[in-house]
Amino acid sequence: MRMSRLLLAGALAVGALTAVPTAAHSDPVHYYVALGDSLSRGYLPGSGDTNQGYVDDLYVTLHQKDPTLQLVKLGCSGETTGTMINGGNCGYTAGSQLAAAEQFLAANRANVTYLTIDIGANDVDGCAPAGSIDAVCLVQGALTITQNLNTILSRLRAADGGLPRSVGMTYYDPFLQYWLTGLQGQLIATASVGLLTTINAAESLEYTAYGFTIADVFSAFDTAGFVPFTSVPGHGSVPANVATICRLTYMCDLQNIHANVAGYQVIAQTFAAKLN
Repeated sequence: MRMSRLLLAGALAVGALTAVPTAAHSDPVHYYVALGDSLSRGYLPGSGDTNQGYVDDLYVTLHQKDPTLQLVKLGCSGETTGTMINGGNCGYTAGSQLAAAEQFLAANRANVTYLTIDIGANDVDGCAPAGSIDAVCLVQGALTITQNLNTILSRLRAADGGLPRSVGMTYYDPFLQYWLTGLQGQLIATASVGLLTTINAAESLEYTAYGFTIADVFSAFDTAGFVPFTSVPGHGSVPANVATICRLTYMCDLQNIHANVAGYQVIAQTFAAKLN
C-alpha cells in the first residue's frame, strides 16, 4: 500500500492494513475499519485467518462503490469483549484491539467511511460444554458483554466522532447442531435459540444507543425458523434453521462454530444491506 511515511507509521502502530491498490494521488483516501473476533478475520478450519471472510467480501462490494476505499482489518481470532478492551489475545502495538482502533480512528477521522464490528461470541462460547447448555454461564456472559460493549462503543464513538457509517452484528446459533444428536439435543437446540435471542437483544440495544445500525445475521441464518422441515444429506429431515446451520457453517461436519465461505457471503450481504 502506498502511504506517506507518517501514515504508514501510524498504521503499523494500530495493526495490519490489508494491501489494496491506491487511488490516484489527487483522490482522497477513504477507509473501511473492521473490528471483531475470528469471524471478522475470516477464520476457516484448517486454514486459519483468511481473506475469504465476510469483511473481505463486504470490502469488495464497498470498493466497487468507492475505488479509493482501503481496508483496515483489525480483528483478532479468539477475541472476547474483555480482551478487545484490555488486550492479551493478539499483539497490538497500542496494547489492545480497541486502543489500536482508537488510534487509527482519531488520526484518520475525516476519512473513515465505514466501521463494522462483531464481538461477544467468545464470551459465551464455553457455556455449552459436552452437549449441554449452562444457562447461568450464558446469563453471566450476557451481563459481561453488555458492560464491556458499552465501554467499547463509547470509546469508539469518542475517537471517530460518529462520522463513519457503523454497523454491529447479531450472531447466528451454532448450537442448533445439537438437534442432530437426538431428543435431548433437540431440547438443547430449542433452548439455545431463546438464550441467544437475549444476548443479541442486549448487544443490539448497545449498538443502537451509540448510533450503529444492526446487521441481523440471526435472521439472515433463519435462526428462529424451526419450520418447515427440510432434508440434510446424512441427517434426514430437520428443521429449516438446523439445515441452514449445516449449510452455512462447519458445525454439522466438524463441530466447528465458524461460518464457511458461503456463510461468510451471507453475513457480508447482511452488512451490505445496511451500508447501501
